[in-house]
Amino acid sequence: MAEKLKIIPLGGLNEIGKNMTVYEYGNDIIIVDVGMGFPDTDMYGVDVVIPDFTYLIQNRERIRGIFLTHGHEDHIGGIPYLLRSLQAPIYATRMTAGLVKLKLEEHRLLDKTKLITCEAGEVVRAGVFRVEFIHVNHSIADAVAFAIRTPVGVCVHTGDFKIDATPIQGGMIDLGRLGQLGKEGVLAMLCDSTNVENPGFTKSERSVGASFDALFRGCEQRIIVTTFASNVDRIQQIISVAAKYGRKVAVVGRSMENALKVSTELGYMNIPQNTLVELAHIKSLPKEKVCIITTGSQGETMSALTRMAFNTHKQIEIQAGDRVIISASAIPGNENAIGSVINELYRKDAEVVNERAMALHVSGHACQEELKIIHALVKPRFFIPVHGEQRMLKNHSKLAQEVGMSPRNVIIGDIGKVIELTPGSARITGTVPAGRVFVDGYGVGDVGSVVLRDRKHLAEDGMIMVVCAMSAEDGALISGPDIVTRGFIYVKESEGLMEELRRVAVDAIEKCNIRYATDWAAIKTEVKETLSDYLYKKTKRNPMILPVIMEV
Repeated sequence: MAEKLKIIPLGGLNEIGKNMTVYEYGNDIIIVDVGMGFPDTDMYGVDVVIPDFTYLIQNRERIRGIFLTHGHEDHIGGIPYLLRSLQAPIYATRMTAGLVKLKLEEHRLLDKTKLITCEAGEVVRAGVFRVEFIHVNHSIADAVAFAIRTPVGVCVHTGDFKIDATPIQGGMIDLGRLGQLGKEGVLAMLCDSTNVENPGFTKSERSVGASFDALFRGCEQRIIVTTFASNVDRIQQIISVAAKYGRKVAVVGRSMENALKVSTELGYMNIPQNTLVELAHIKSLPKEKVCIITTGSQGETMSALTRMAFNTHKQIEIQAGDRVIISASAIPGNENAIGSVINELYRKDAEVVNERAMALHVSGHACQEELKIIHALVKPRFFIPVHGEQRMLKNHSKLAQEVGMSPRNVIIGDIGKVIELTPGSARITGTVPAGRVFVDGYGVGDVGSVVLRDRKHLAEDGMIMVVCAMSAEDGALISGPDIVTRGFIYVKESEGLMEELRRVAVDAIEKCNIRYATDWAAIKTEVKETLSDYLYKKTKRNPMILPVIMEV
């Protein structure tokens, strides 16, 4: 019996972020993208979220290569964590490879990793797979789609894209090649669904330049601009307009500095001579000669703009009259953080300009009419919408049907679902281990749902510790119980309640002595349940209760 092609999404479906797709045929596996996601607001203490790599670790000997569509964190951020457990060559375009190299250096993995730079138009053989790099437009340089040739047919994996007829650099998306593939015959297409709910076309990146020009022209104050560090074309436009009006530019924030370093070294950015200056030099310049480009467009706690706004940045403070330009849209879930920073900027009497006031941001993702063009050109037999939440996947399925796709040929998957394809069929046949793995500091995967539940409990209701010393011989209470609280009540103003809690704990321990003697686990359970019932009746709150018994 002939082998079937398996496509297994490990991330990026029914969620935004941590994009990752596995292609498997026989004894060969390739991986497209290894992204990360940002934690939800109730994931206390979690830094980033990555896919569950269990299936890949179990099959590490079969992995022939990792292929990256572009250099955004939701497509490359998980690479260092994957490479801790397995080795595989990484194939990426120059800009993407440059950003990955920085990550590998940071995690001390560069020497152990084979990082291969490819160009659009190049074809890479990886086991039975042949992967062709196809140039697309996006909000970062060197983005590509893939045409993946397999023994059962060609799969087109679009990655993130839009159709930009007037890009800042790199030329227009290679529609000709996509059309040619469509004529030759495409088995399946996996396509970006991010903006499928938006009608029309996504505006060109070049349209933002006119807004920057208007904001810089005639301005007598300092200008501070925040945008996504990875949007090299955006940063280029800011630097160009700053130079046009005689402003010196300082770049602030680690990710911004890294992006500038990589893009300049690789020739993706043209910086006019004597335009860039060190941040320390800014103070000696008149306000009308200063432009600061900074991280912090999403209100991140430790970002440079946030620290400037809250007076915790070592070198720069927001001054009255500063023109702060936010050239980015809010990633879902970040609205409150951004709002907090904006409010603080207003308190400092800064002038805040965002996309509500002017055209300061355009998306890097295709809207409905662009998606229709891609479907019409590629003409896949089967369609798998990816990169989006459930409503986006469903709407993309509907759009595909509007342009002639049979509903039977649309497969809406989920992370961990195995989609099997033959030349004439596509269906979900099983599952593999998949889900979210939490990264907290240096710990990967050691924070699970139980830990998060406890953190949520502590955040909402606080904690009470009941500490006592008891006899190892007969279980008699020797000292205590002492009541210690954190995040529950202000002790100095609640001495009566604290004394009452102590009395309730003593009663519970004495009751236990009769029945359990030195069964410490049973005594702890009794104390916990008794106190919990009392506190809920008294305060309608449910703090975490931790009995501690010292055996004497």
